[in-house]
Amino acid sequence: MKNSVESETKSKSFGIKSVEVGQRILSKNDKVAMELRAIFKQENIFVINLMSSPGSGKTTLLENIARHNLLDFSVVEGDLQTNRDAERLGKFGVNAYQITTGDACHLEALMVKSALEKLREQEKLKDFMFIENVGNLVCPASYDLGANMNIVLLSTPEGDDKVLKYPTMFLCADVVAISKVDLVNVFDFKIERVQEDLAKLKKEIPLFLVSSKDTESLQEFCAFLQEKKEQNYVSSHTF
Repeated sequence: MKNSVESETKSKSFGIKSVEVGQRILSKNDKVAMELRAIFKQENIFVINLMSSPGSGKTTLLENIARHNLLDFSVVEGDLQTNRDAERLGKFGVNAYQITTGDACHLEALMVKSALEKLREQEKLKDFMFIENVGNLVCPASYDLGANMNIVLLSTPEGDDKVLKYPTMFLCADVVAISKVDLVNVFDFKIERVQEDLAKLKKEIPLFLVSSKDTESLQEFCAFLQEKKEQNYVSSHTF
């Protein structure tokens, strides 16, 4: 019985310690995020934290925005390994700085701050900056990066049930964009279900339907971002 009590006590103490450490780490991240937010405002850069699961089309979206000259932007790329996405964007003249996170499933504010400094040194900062976060529908939702806007990309092949399966991610979204909408019928994807599930989360936010095969959908999306920049939009979400 004594061993059981000791074990429970140790377990509780370990749990408390874990929470305290987690709070300290997040507080440090939030402090750097606040610094970034001030820098972005001072330099008049509109920053978008672009989040999604792997393969949803984040890089393809940015490629097509660049291909059609819809926005003048730089990119901070986040991946576990390789600089393939940065190389892809570079072919379209996009200034992209690659961050390889190793085992980390998300970007943190300090990583973004370091990338920002590198882009500044190279005089590669633009009016817009996309932070293409690591492909993951869980971890990135917990880390403030100081962005003006948080956009979650949901691809049609993933299915229309992801909003309530990953509520933390969609709760932090200022915008949701459904990508690869030309495949809606192929995958029996119900846009209405996404709208209904967002309403259940009490998220009254813009929902865009985009496709690399539909230039007009990309133009509408980018016109919205341009409008939000002119309005000096800043996300009200607290991570």
